[in-house]
Amino acid sequence: MIKVLIVDDQELIRVSLSIVLGGEADFEIVGLAEHGKMAIDLTNERSPDVVLMDIHMPLMNGVEATAHIKNQFPEVKVMILTTFEELAYVRDALAAGAEGYLLKAIQLTDLAAGIRLVHHGGTLITQEIAKQLISQWVNPSAQSKEVKGKKDNYGLTERELEILEEISNGATNREIARRLFLTEGTVKNYISNIYSKLEVTGRQKAVFKAKGEGIIGER
Repeated sequence: MIKVLIVDDQELIRVSLSIVLGGEADFEIVGLAEHGKMAIDLTNERSPDVVLMDIHMPLMNGVEATAHIKNQFPEVKVMILTTFEELAYVRDALAAGAEGYLLKAIQLTDLAAGIRLVHHGGTLITQEIAKQLISQWVNPSAQSKEVKGKKDNYGLTERELEILEEISNGATNREIARRLFLTEGTVKNYISNIYSKLEVTGRQKAVFKAKGEGIIGER
């Protein structure tokens, strides 16, 4: 049996993955954690073979938790499972020791196969992300341009800028989710990330700063 620990701050995702993966004959779900600190504690208590780790979580994010787990329990495999495609997170997660980096949009049959692959010593990363990483290695000047461009908007990604525009228009999380075909939980994650990058604590402050810095236009 492959013992799996699922780590995600969204209960719906935790439970859904638990139900689906728990139906696999060779999988045993040994725990569900809602943040990185809980993931470390459960890893210590239940000795999972594979940890499915989200990135953006309260108290401790997935990259930090991965680094702690790989340092304390190097035999445990960690697979990053997230909605975020930013290369910085890929590099940080892999540097922390993660054996896999997948997007939550992956088919569940492919996820199960990926868990088996990583459990048996393989490394797994999506083809799209691999292409981007290789492109940066081959053409480092493109990466420096990307970093320079991000400096002017606090490192906000295109999706975060899109959501910031929606916030400035007064849209609620539910409305943003519907317009951008996202879940409300994913929108909340993006907004939390926007607050962190802008170093603000609320929607009005985020919009005020974004307009003042010229990140989004005045209306």
